[in-house]
Amino acid sequence: MGTIVLSGTVVLVILGFGNHTWWLAAVALLFVYMQYGRGGASASSSGGSSGPSGGSSGGGSGAAPGSYRAYRDRRDKQAKWDRRYRRERPLESRRQTRE
Repeated sequence: MGTIVLSGTVVLVILGFGNHTWWLAAVALLFVYMQYGRGGASASSSGGSSGPSGGSSGGGSGAAPGSYRAYRDRRDKQAKWDRRYRRERPLESRRQTRE
């Protein structure tokens, strides 16, 4: 899918030398692809880079990456890490809240 989008973008850019509207179409195509076309790829890459918690929730949630459930899971996981940080490092967390 990515190869088709990239080749389509190249064609639109080449056509854009005669008419700049094609460049806008190329940008719109890339934008739509980045927002909606890479759902599975972006979820797996962002899940693996989140640290030790990435492996535990990778297969547990069957929700789509853009769904509210996935958002809620990420929010809860971040809140859990924030509470842990405040518990283990009270002086740093107080200093950060003052700033």
